[in-house]
Amino acid sequence: MAVLTREAAAARGDELALADDDDTRTWAQLDIRVNRLVHALRDAGLGLGDTISVVAGNRNEWFEVALACSHAGVVFVPVSWHLVAPELAYIIEDSGSRAVLVGHRFTDVAAEALADPRSSAVELAVAIGAPGDTRFADFEAFLGSGSDDEPKDQAFGGPMFYTSGTTGHPKGVRSSLSSPEPGTPPEVWQLVASGFTDLMTLPGTAVLCGPFYHSAQWAFSFLPMVGGSAVVMQHRYDSAGVLDLIDTHGGTSIHLVPTQMKRLLELDDERQAAFDGSSLEVVIHGAAPCPPVVKRGLIDWWGPKIVEYYGSTEGSIITMIDSTEWLERGGSVGRPMPNMEVLVVDDDGEPRATGEEGTLYFRNSMGTDFEYHNAPEKTAEAHLAPGVFTTGDVGYLDDDGYLWLSDRKIDMIISGGVNVYPAEIEGVIGGHPEVLDVAVIGIPNEEFGEEVKALVVAAGSADNEDLATRLMVLCRESLAGIKVPRSIEFRESLPRTGTGKLQKRLLREPFWSGYDRRI
Repeated sequence: MAVLTREAAAARGDELALADDDDTRTWAQLDIRVNRLVHALRDAGLGLGDTISVVAGNRNEWFEVALACSHAGVVFVPVSWHLVAPELAYIIEDSGSRAVLVGHRFTDVAAEALADPRSSAVELAVAIGAPGDTRFADFEAFLGSGSDDEPKDQAFGGPMFYTSGTTGHPKGVRSSLSSPEPGTPPEVWQLVASGFTDLMTLPGTAVLCGPFYHSAQWAFSFLPMVGGSAVVMQHRYDSAGVLDLIDTHGGTSIHLVPTQMKRLLELDDERQAAFDGSSLEVVIHGAAPCPPVVKRGLIDWWGPKIVEYYGSTEGSIITMIDSTEWLERGGSVGRPMPNMEVLVVDDDGEPRATGEEGTLYFRNSMGTDFEYHNAPEKTAEAHLAPGVFTTGDVGYLDDDGYLWLSDRKIDMIISGGVNVYPAEIEGVIGGHPEVLDVAVIGIPNEEFGEEVKALVVAAGSADNEDLATRLMVLCRESLAGIKVPRSIEFRESLPRTGTGKLQKRLLREPFWSGYDRRI
């Protein structure tokens, strides 16, 4: 039996381990399938230190792949299913992926990306749920080729998430999870999962209603599973469906982003009243600032089960605040986790006093750190010293040690809980020959928090309406949908410093004036 599933398979073999929109797995079934998949990967020549990219929706097979890699010493790259082919090809090349596994919904874009010369190192392409697609090997046939026997020499493998950056291209975040010391056993995952026992009961039932490719959604579903919890999921978010998942399967934990919280509150009174929810122990939320009226509304409905965290792909969970603390001091993102130290420094790297704003840096007392894959200069920029890193946010610590965020990453847009960095969009628009200058900013959006807006200075005497249409087409062809501007506005000029630095704060302020982000 595979190390991470054998205990549950032996003690609770007939109980539910996974449920997606189409099928279920018991722990006994999951254990056998993970064994087979480890063998199949090894038989295909994939092993310790190799990397695979996975473009799949929330489905049982994704968890099987993640578990198999975690026993085979393979690095798995969760790829956003919103990417277009050139973006996917970039990640395949940059990560050094030797294999690509793709869900049936995304075979066309994956096939296009695999035809890109940048994907030439890929030796194996497997499609999940598309047995008739001759462009790929069939996942079930591939899995079935592996032995049921418990794999020998099991070794720790883990994820490398890609996060957008201010230089346009996403960067792979390598940490101890994706670059373990040789000889690290899979059991280390159980130690990582045990860190959640103060937050949730393990084993329990985790509800997944956000994309598994997101580091937070992965952490709050995969890690509970490693701790013996079942995971029940939906591919696309549906508020009524979430309530059904919780009540049907006795969901004990769920991770939400503010947009989902708002949509839950928009359900009609009859549907809200029909929700039992007594099994639910903790509701974790993060990824973006949540309007207090939304958070208070969910606390009023579900009780003081709401726990907010502040963190990042690079630094994991940094601070946390429960419902009682938040109601007492709404606006704070909580106190640092026991293993995290928060440093507030000025532009010269000198410490700021309590209550004074500065750039936030963080240190993990366990000695863990990260680096950006293939980007040593970006790794250096993110560090004040070895092990001391920043997310680029600004804030301060109060007298009681609570962290308050004064500003977010200077340019980042958070739309529906998804990070969008303007530089990549500006690169597409700015490359058009009829564009002289461009700035992309986030402006208020009632449903998603922020939306993408492009401010453009046209070159020459272009017809602005026609140019806007053509720029929108260009963006849709070159970028994932979440990155495509909702609107394009033309300006005579954009504010820049004497050194040419774009002053985006001046561009944002008129849109946010009179708009309280905490309301």
